[in-house]
Amino acid sequence: MSGPWMCYPGQASQVPALPGCRPLLKLQCNGSQVPEAVLRDCCQQLADISEWCRCGALYSMLDSMYKEHGVSEGQAGTGAFPSCRREVVKLTAASITAVCRLPIVVDASGDGAYVCKDVAAYPDA
Repeated sequence: MSGPWMCYPGQASQVPALPGCRPLLKLQCNGSQVPEAVLRDCCQQLADISEWCRCGALYSMLDSMYKEHGVSEGQAGTGAFPSCRREVVKLTAASITAVCRLPIVVDASGDGAYVCKDVAAYPDA
């Protein structure tokens, strides 16, 4: 059974941290070539998450990466991504589902997409 009730804000602590997607995000953001194994690991981890929760998992990963590097909300620095502007980091994270060709559900109507609009709009990442 799946639906909007399966994943909601505040459930972030129950969503996996996507450790396989962290190197993918860093490499893509810096314009580096992404090894096939890195892409496969990330996509597999994301595929194991409900299509309702994939964007939330990417949110959570991005948030934890910034917190680990001591970047607080609204701060200009990008400790986790030294050579990548915040806007680029957000857009890159938002497109991971598309890179993996994994559908996401955008809203309660069940409409699908491939790019997480929520992540791109995430204010403090």
